[in-house]
Amino acid sequence: MSIFKAYDIRGIYKQDLDEELAYKIGRAFVSFLKCKTVMVGVDMRKSSLPLYDALVKGINEEGADVINIGLCSTPLFYFGTGKLNVDAGIMVTASHNPKEYNGFKLCKKGAVPISGDTGIKEIEKLVLKNDFKPSKTRGVVTKKDVKKDYINSISKHYSPTSGKLKIVADCANSVGALELEVLKSLKNLEIIPLFEEMTGEFENHEANPLKVETLLALQKTVLKEKADLGIAFDGDADRVGFVDEKGNVIPMDIITAIISKSILEKGKQTILYDLRSSKVVKEVIEENKGIAVQCRVGHAFIKKQMRDNDAFFAGELSGHFYFKDNYTTESSSLAALYIINLMLEQKKKISEVAYPLLKYSHSGEINSKVSDVNETIKKIEEKYSGKGEKLTLDGISFYFKDWWFNVRASNTEPLIRLNLEADSKKVMEQKRNEVLKLIRG
Repeated sequence: MSIFKAYDIRGIYKQDLDEELAYKIGRAFVSFLKCKTVMVGVDMRKSSLPLYDALVKGINEEGADVINIGLCSTPLFYFGTGKLNVDAGIMVTASHNPKEYNGFKLCKKGAVPISGDTGIKEIEKLVLKNDFKPSKTRGVVTKKDVKKDYINSISKHYSPTSGKLKIVADCANSVGALELEVLKSLKNLEIIPLFEEMTGEFENHEANPLKVETLLALQKTVLKEKADLGIAFDGDADRVGFVDEKGNVIPMDIITAIISKSILEKGKQTILYDLRSSKVVKEVIEENKGIAVQCRVGHAFIKKQMRDNDAFFAGELSGHFYFKDNYTTESSSLAALYIINLMLEQKKKISEVAYPLLKYSHSGEINSKVSDVNETIKKIEEKYSGKGEKLTLDGISFYFKDWWFNVRASNTEPLIRLNLEADSKKVMEQKRNEVLKLIRG
């Protein structure tokens, strides 16, 4: 299977990806974009620095200069690409993947992402062809620190003038520790860090807050410390999960609704939510005078749709939260700040804010292996066509009076992903089983 994915380049270090390949990717990246300056950052993995050295050698030998921002989170990387006068950016990271993985996230000027559809596949072709001509000039490397600017840019959104909160933050031995520096810089917040050392070993748990089993230490510590909120970063800190003061995991689409409410208290804005999200998200946005726009899954699609709609914020069920104020990209610390703002300004516990929004029953995302993805989706479409409102924004969705569902294909595996929600648990379970029976035969 190719390491050149739909949204990034990712594989096992020394097995799928090594310094020789990183060098070729650096040359292919510059050749494809015709860029003159490339900002490069790295995560905390032990393989990131050797891959960085090889990547930068390729970029320089293709004639482009490198701005080295060093160790960074993905949100900080995106900020730097937007803030600095560079043509493009590459971050060496494998996000939440296990420690043996590494890879590259790519973007153009202004932090505009490069996906499989907008350049990754072309870069792969250039790498495979390996026909790079000597450049007339060799690029140089300049170091630049953008962390202070990032902290200042995000922390300015902290608005409360009174009240205090105790917050437990699980950094998962990753660059989430850099995002945590934003919260540490603010008054009236007592921060209790978990697994803050950036070892890159993920020795305490997988760095993926979408998997609730990775949140056990956070839940226990929130209860032990009688904290007001728990926060968990993923491996490159572009995703974030939340736990309430009772130790309960707050679904990430509910977080989208809460952040939307906090934003809309400052004025009308357009807000995007991905089509897997609970219908309560749209209800909250519209009740608070916002403009709710449904979007498809995937950061490259969402960022484009945000720009097309001049949206201020977008939330994704996977825990990606996107902000116009961070160059239309993710910022996990800014997502946390909007939650904190709402809690302090309304003088409410996070459970008091979240609980009223948990009024529907959601299946969560259910993956099923199938022999023929297209045939399976066609069979589902034939079953429900004419019985409900149909939407084909991403896969196929059907909406009925008291339930809805979406089925979509995985970008990388022969999987069908099902998300289904109903007005009651009984209907949700009944309809979930009905649709799964169609999918799995």
